[in-house]
Amino acid sequence: MTQDVEKRWRDPATFRSAMWYAAIVVAIALLVMAVAVVWGLAVSDDRCVEESFAVCTAPAKQILAFGPPLVLLIGGLGALLRAYCTWRRHGTWPIWQGVGWALLVGMIVFLMFSFGVLVGS
Repeated sequence: MTQDVEKRWRDPATFRSAMWYAAIVVAIALLVMAVAVVWGLAVSDDRCVEESFAVCTAPAKQILAFGPPLVLLIGGLGALLRAYCTWRRHGTWPIWQGVGWALLVGMIVFLMFSFGVLVGS
């Protein structure tokens, strides 16, 4: 058993598991974003010609702005929960904590970029 202050955190199996988890969460967020864009483009009409953004209907804009960050938030909290559970089992928890924080930072970055979509509505 290692102590938390030791730096022997090399665990290839946990690393692979955490990277797959992060990749799946990001893929789901991108899928939600793509579905919102395709749906917004499918239901757009003539008044969208004057808009600076192709998705101009209110529900599509809101799903585009809040859907992917919500997926990243849930994924980040799930990774932090997994880090806690791994810590309780005396496992290699910093890998999961890093994935959790990376997903939460991705959520904040996406929200900053989608703020422009919301201001225009």
